[in-house]
Amino acid sequence: MEQQDLNKRLLLALALSFFVFIGYSYFFPPVKPTQEITQTTTATTTHQTPTVDTVSNTNMATPSVASNTSSAAPVQSASPTLVKIKADHYLMSIDEFGRIAQMELLEAKYHDDEGNNLKILDVNEVKPLEVRFSDVKLNEEAFKTPYTYEGNSIVDLGNSAKTLTLTQTLSSVTLTKKITFKPTGEYSVHITTSSASPYFITPGHRPVADQSMYMLVRGALVKGGDDIINTIEDGDAEGYEKFPNAKIASSFDRYVASMFYNFEKGLNVSILKEKNDDPLIFVQGTEDMTFGAYIGPKEEKTLRAINPELTDAIEFGWFSFLSKPFFKVLIWIHDYIGNWGWAIILFTLLVKLILFPLSYKGMMSMQKLKDLAPKMKEIKEKYKGDPAKMNAQMMEMYKKHGANPMGGCLPLLLQIPVFFALYRVLLNAVELQGAPWILWIEDLAMMDPYFVLPVLMGASMWFQQKITPSNFTDPLQEKIFKWFPAIMTIFFVYFPSGLVLYWLVNNLFTIAQQYFINHMYAKQKDAAIAAHKKTKD
Repeated sequence: MEQQDLNKRLLLALALSFFVFIGYSYFFPPVKPTQEITQTTTATTTHQTPTVDTVSNTNMATPSVASNTSSAAPVQSASPTLVKIKADHYLMSIDEFGRIAQMELLEAKYHDDEGNNLKILDVNEVKPLEVRFSDVKLNEEAFKTPYTYEGNSIVDLGNSAKTLTLTQTLSSVTLTKKITFKPTGEYSVHITTSSASPYFITPGHRPVADQSMYMLVRGALVKGGDDIINTIEDGDAEGYEKFPNAKIASSFDRYVASMFYNFEKGLNVSILKEKNDDPLIFVQGTEDMTFGAYIGPKEEKTLRAINPELTDAIEFGWFSFLSKPFFKVLIWIHDYIGNWGWAIILFTLLVKLILFPLSYKGMMSMQKLKDLAPKMKEIKEKYKGDPAKMNAQMMEMYKKHGANPMGGCLPLLLQIPVFFALYRVLLNAVELQGAPWILWIEDLAMMDPYFVLPVLMGASMWFQQKITPSNFTDPLQEKIFKWFPAIMTIFFVYFPSGLVLYWLVNNLFTIAQQYFINHMYAKQKDAAIAAHKKTKD
């Protein structure tokens, strides 16, 4: 295949892959079947209950799913509240079954359009700290027997930690939960049972803080004892996944998570398959067990302050290997300038500077190819009946003039993973939620309300194409790239303004690069012409 055609086909493939990756989430968002919501406080639903398997080569037992075992676990829209935990940034309710029934985020940036607090737990889903016994009869009794609590019905944490003791007395066992809550959303759990009664405890169904159609990762994340991070997305649970000695078990949404962790002894984790094949995490309990936990926004600084390893629970999807270092660089820049919008701009400039040597070579190669277009046409006409001879002549011409037909693709190839990695960062970083930039941009996690940034982005892309050398011979390819700015503008209208800002600034820096390279190439041509005349004279 002639190299220039290959170059253009690659560009076309990259453009189409971009549309597939970004556009698919808009035109084909994941659809959840409509769930019938229970309105009474006595209604129940059936769930699977984990059972205990003994794993060879270990002294610990790991949970697994018994498909033929089930128990009634109440799903109540108005569970009686045992105690409320109040902190500066959240309000938490503990229900009569010792579960976190609700958590409200009090910060203004999480408020809905009506100014209401964001409630991150679905009342009709499994709650954090729910305990299920392996013994079916004991489990049924547990979901009919409320916990007892002696203390104030409202506990104000202020700036200190407070410990609550919840006790459930059953016919054959007494289970006690000592929970120490902290103002950050961190809490520790100490569970004891009066006798050996196998049970499991869950961080609950993933919290919900976002209903957008973006292509996001939601579900369960488990960091194993081998430090491998396993992500089971909603809809992908098999129901038999097991992770002995796991360090972190997190049920997560776009911005928030409910997680258990134990970095010393580990947790024996199993995954149950809920309706719609969503994952539900369960941790095997013991007669005396202690673990750490967190529920709330996945803020990097908050998680790092608890334990640096907890930052691994911030999931960026396919491009995590790039997204995580990008996120760290963005945080580092933000710590100096204090504004996420300017941090994005400076980050974009940093990326352009790092890639400039490759971009320079690629753009210079495209300039040379533009000048060689007439000669390329002559060779095609002369050797159109002999492809091998034509390619040989083409390669000889490229070599003679120092042109690389694939050189223009390399900067674009590098930009694609950079963009997708940053796309994940700007979509998933809760730090950008409610973060203003300048003037009308008051939330970089939301779309531009006046569409200014998307329009400017489209205009900059059009202008960038206008000043960039091209020599398309295929009318279809030419039309696709001609309409590319318009199509991109339509897509970006609903994108978070932080992501649109990155793409706009990237275009502006690319335009500046192109002008610089056009100037340098013109100087080189003039110098070459002058040297040629001098040689002839």
